[in-house]
Amino acid sequence: MTISAAGYRDLANRDVLACAVVTVAAKLPMSMTPLMMVFLTRGLPGGYVLAASLVAVYVLGEVLGAALLGLFLDPSRMRGQLSVGLLVGAAAFTTLALTTNVTVLVIAALVAGAGPSTTPGGLRAMLLGLVPDSLVPKAMGFDAMITQVVWAVAPALVTVLALSVDRRAPVVVSVSLIVVAAWLVFILPRGHVTSRSGTAKVRVVASAWPIYLVSAAALAQLAVAELVLPALLEHRGIAIGWIGPLLMGFAACSALGAVLYGLRPWPGTFRTQGLVLLVITATCVGAVGLFPNLPGIAGALLAAGLFQSGVLVTRSLALRERLPVGAHAAGFSMMYAVTGAGYGITAVVAAWALDVGSPIWAVFGGVAVTLVLTAVSAAAEKRQPR
Repeated sequence: MTISAAGYRDLANRDVLACAVVTVAAKLPMSMTPLMMVFLTRGLPGGYVLAASLVAVYVLGEVLGAALLGLFLDPSRMRGQLSVGLLVGAAAFTTLALTTNVTVLVIAALVAGAGPSTTPGGLRAMLLGLVPDSLVPKAMGFDAMITQVVWAVAPALVTVLALSVDRRAPVVVSVSLIVVAAWLVFILPRGHVTSRSGTAKVRVVASAWPIYLVSAAALAQLAVAELVLPALLEHRGIAIGWIGPLLMGFAACSALGAVLYGLRPWPGTFRTQGLVLLVITATCVGAVGLFPNLPGIAGALLAAGLFQSGVLVTRSLALRERLPVGAHAAGFSMMYAVTGAGYGITAVVAAWALDVGSPIWAVFGGVAVTLVLTAVSAAAEKRQPR
């Protein structure tokens, strides 16, 4: 595997920057949604329980939409398809802000998740179609960095808007960004991905299932960080106010790790690199549950973020390597769906462990999910032809 050592400055052209702008406009509303639901519904009957339920429905919509609608992505018509999906999502988000009927809220949350669900995969495929093979690892590192920065910014943005302006203000901003993304997607150039026509065959997309498992395992670590960390801090007698800085640090280290990965070539195949980095990440997350004090927890969590980003990059590079060009968009969408499923499974395991044990066991439960998925993926990779 030969990779050019060219710097990130080689990505600084109009086409790539245009793709980055559309990606931010499309992904920021998606990352704002969980906390946005909380502020939107906390004054309604059910409050936080209703918000959690709507977020679960939203994630279900994302998973189903990415898995099913992704198979209908036609590279030659993908810009129009992504634009329609984004506009459907904008309409659903608008509905969430205008109604208090629980049934309508649930339906709107499902559609809000499903409509734009193919956007991350489609935009990633389009980005990779704009750069030469020598710059693909850097382009994926750049894309992962954007994602992590967006996830770091979103909670603060939602909180400021909801508390300083109005509880519906985050929805207005989200809808505005989605509409802008739906318009700007047409300015993206037709790279070698969007110049092809036809949808991907299901069996071709499904053949990469071991790589999808790696993706699910990677997000299992994020689930542990987001869902178990507050309880772990309280269990250790540490002020819960540290949760914000810790998660922002986790996201910042993930962004840094994505950039560092793309700076140079690394030994081994993309799949091998991903599996090794995943085990290292799981080890760091496990250490989060073992340290009794804030410095130890913070250090382990930041290290986990640094290595996790490498997993996020290598999984996409491995998938691109395995699937034909015409199946990239569908494959990335399927990976997005499986990622959501991995997050959900870990959330269930963590909730069960918190109920019957302690936050420490919940951390180990999430690590166990990661290691099991990693082992299954590694075993499958050995059986499949290269």
